[in-house]
Amino acid sequence: MDRFAHSASSCLLALLLVVVSGALTASSPAQAQQQVQVFRGAKVYPISADPIDDGVVVVQDGVIQAVGADGEVEIPSGATEHDVSGKVIMPGLVDTHSHISQVNGGDGAAPTHPGVRTLDAVNVRHSSIGRARSGGITTVNVLSGSGHLLSGQTTHLKLRDGDTVEELLFCENPLTDICGGIKMANGTNSIRDNPAFPGTRARSASIARQMFIDAQEYKKKKEAAESEDDMPPMDLGKEALIEVLEGRRIVHFHTHRHDDILTVLRLKEEFGFEVVLHHVSEGWRVADEIAEAGVPCSIITIDSPGGKLEARNLYFRTGAVLEDAGVDVAYHTDDFITDSRLFLRSAAIGVRAGMSEAKALEAMTLAGARMLGLEDRVGSLEEGKDADLIVLSGDPLSVYTNIEETWVEGQKVFDRENPDDRDFATGGYGVYDDGTLHHHHGPAHE
Repeated sequence: MDRFAHSASSCLLALLLVVVSGALTASSPAQAQQQVQVFRGAKVYPISADPIDDGVVVVQDGVIQAVGADGEVEIPSGATEHDVSGKVIMPGLVDTHSHISQVNGGDGAAPTHPGVRTLDAVNVRHSSIGRARSGGITTVNVLSGSGHLLSGQTTHLKLRDGDTVEELLFCENPLTDICGGIKMANGTNSIRDNPAFPGTRARSASIARQMFIDAQEYKKKKEAAESEDDMPPMDLGKEALIEVLEGRRIVHFHTHRHDDILTVLRLKEEFGFEVVLHHVSEGWRVADEIAEAGVPCSIITIDSPGGKLEARNLYFRTGAVLEDAGVDVAYHTDDFITDSRLFLRSAAIGVRAGMSEAKALEAMTLAGARMLGLEDRVGSLEEGKDADLIVLSGDPLSVYTNIEETWVEGQKVFDRENPDDRDFATGGYGVYDDGTLHHHHGPAHE
């Protein structure tokens, strides 16, 4: 009996230790999050203000508490200090147009799929997420392709470590919240050689116009209904289009030729939706018209020949021309078109072609945040914003500069000194192929 009591007591003690150990382990991320962190000694680019030599960034609970020059910022006692002397700190990069995470949207059954959510087709464990982090990207707008007039709803992701898409979303509840914009396109991609698709540019515009008119009629029926019995049957696509018409969901519009760009501006004027023009290869030809319409542009830099015929007039100077016209300009990767790891060089190429340094760096960060409607949280280093930042080895516009660390909400998600992380930054074909990727990077790649 004594032996039995002793054995039971030992088992109870062991169980208690496991429970306590588990509780401590579970609480450690929260404890780490509570810890004040100070980044000191780097040249800091807040983006919303002039660069700060020998700057300080204070972070707590995943939020920026202070940004300023060393000696002018109060450092809380007991803070964990990161010596980043000789480095550069800037906000995490915002990619307004990407296809990472194996995302997809509508199929070939119809040219428009407004009810389709890319959120339901995001693989957050895919290696492309690690590549994006290694490129300093912390916020991404994941879109479906441009082979449809409307291919689906986009998804805003914060590139935290996580096992599920819910852990990376900006929105709180994917069942009730608007978690992104909507993707539209015109030009050769969405014309396609398919009887269900438009066949001409004029027919493309007609289908898009009729789609919005039908949504307006649906909205009127809902508003006129005096009881549930009078309500029209629920239509997921039209519900999303109502959000567009009411300005609650932003349209991200793939377009290249100058005439296609002007078609988008006419649709915007007719239906009053908020729109971001993407690519705009010939945006330099209609820069004044874009500026007059007050529409921002998300553009891409391609440094090798090839691609579609309608993009043949894409020039490095597009960013400079749009900036001079007063257009809000952001860059994007369209990954794989530009590898996410090489995103930062877009700003350097823009400056080489005539953009101002300030606007080129803003185009990688705060301008993109504005185009996603997320500027209150990301895009600049300011008190109260999310602690998303990157540590660079030197000048952000230099080809010799490396992204050394990427932080999301005060948590490090990429460290070039970590061999597994470094593979994402420097690896070859293997980093594109999860079947040959044998290392792990946090819970998102287990």
